[in-house]
Amino acid sequence: MAPRTHWLFGDQLGPHFLDPRHGGPDEDAPVLMIEARSVFRRRRFHRAKAHLVLSAMRHRAAELGDRVRYVQAETYAQGLAEARDRRRKDPPRLTVHHPTSRAALTFVSSLDQAEIEILKPRGFLLDHAEFAEWVKEHSGGSLRMEGFYRWTRRRHDLLMEGGSPAGGTWNLDHDNREPPPKNRSTLGVPEPWSATEDEIDAEVRHDLDRWERDGDVSFVGRDGPRRFPVTRREALAALRRFVSERLTDFGRYEDAMLAADPVMSHSLLSVPLNLGLLDPAECVERAENAWREDGAPLNSVEGFVRQIAGWREYVWQLYWHFGEDYRTRNSLRHTAPLPDWFLELDADAITANCLSTVLAQVRDTGWTHHIPRLMVLGSRALQDGWEPAAVTDWFHRCFVDGYDWVMLPNVVGMSQYADGGLMTTKPYTSGGAYINKMSDLCGPCAYRPTHRTGDHACPYTAGYWAFLHRHRTTLSANHRMARAVKGLDRLKDLDELLDAAEDRGDLAP
Repeated sequence: MAPRTHWLFGDQLGPHFLDPRHGGPDEDAPVLMIEARSVFRRRRFHRAKAHLVLSAMRHRAAELGDRVRYVQAETYAQGLAEARDRRRKDPPRLTVHHPTSRAALTFVSSLDQAEIEILKPRGFLLDHAEFAEWVKEHSGGSLRMEGFYRWTRRRHDLLMEGGSPAGGTWNLDHDNREPPPKNRSTLGVPEPWSATEDEIDAEVRHDLDRWERDGDVSFVGRDGPRRFPVTRREALAALRRFVSERLTDFGRYEDAMLAADPVMSHSLLSVPLNLGLLDPAECVERAENAWREDGAPLNSVEGFVRQIAGWREYVWQLYWHFGEDYRTRNSLRHTAPLPDWFLELDADAITANCLSTVLAQVRDTGWTHHIPRLMVLGSRALQDGWEPAAVTDWFHRCFVDGYDWVMLPNVVGMSQYADGGLMTTKPYTSGGAYINKMSDLCGPCAYRPTHRTGDHACPYTAGYWAFLHRHRTTLSANHRMARAVKGLDRLKDLDELLDAAEDRGDLAP
């Protein structure tokens, strides 16, 4: 019997998705890939993201050669129909790995189950059954990331020594919160891996230009030179460069921000990981080997392992565990619409230097690291009371590494505290003092981080206190926020702060 055709989605592009030894399709199975233009019609994605995904898919198809049938269609349904019509002798059943989004899984599950078999998810360290085991162990308790991270490290023997964590402690965050070095505009570390575009990239850019001219699709942001890997070979090169030349300085500055050095010592590996070009196991194993064999600092290695084996894995599992209703969570009842300047990535319309700088980074590259996302972009949305679902959609569309499973828990749960504390213990927002401490963004700004009112009042400082005031009753009951809320009683200018904030439109009423 001929092997069944295997359908590859555009975020399942690494060799481990075609490996029969680990629950993949039959060896040498024909491959089907569908490029559905409707994906880009439904939402205004970042232009660089559209380029990246299509380039990665077409590069993978070129690698697979005659083994793949690459169908360009309006929808996935039309692509499947065309694939069947073109070769009626195809075996009656397809295989496909469990998709990464609920929408895709719903579509696949709606197909005739006599024609398709859904295989286990790939690209993650744990399957859903293993996560369910951890949840059962914590029945009645909180499902916090720290406990999950430690459980995962034990289960996969990551950074462990005789059953104990390497270095004697699980968490080295206290070593990984340094502000950027003073009087330096960059960290001065080796540059990250960089891409060299080819004829496939040129073809993708030509198609995107044509689709926009024809009015078929509309994008946001700029499609500059491609910055991220789109092939397995490029992804491995990026991983090697990070581990060998950039990992050393990653840990201590991972929460810092520099205007002229947005990448700093971050890995930039979220993109190839989320395209399926890298497997998380190989990433954390290479980092651990760098510590064991080459003397890489443990705090940097632990910080990197925490990002992948901890946070990334945790977010993936919670996306499925919380269910579809999680999408509509809005515990703080925030309903303000996203402003046009935010939707259009119009960084030039913003006076606050931190926000303008970070928004420009998103506009130009579709990427910033986790602190600008959380403490500049997300904090602004939280303070202003923007609707969490709209904020989630924006992050999904505007970041090159953004997928539904990534952004839904990250934004609803952590950034916007819209789940009321299911995922994190407090809202993540701050005044300008935090941004001033952890960056060089406040120096040239027209606003001063210590000013709550007046012409030079920092929108983040004013916004922080206004946020606490607006949700005083709710936040007073949170043990991690109660002290901050009590600080409102010491503000003699609170009424002036609230009036000024409302007048200038910085905050939702």
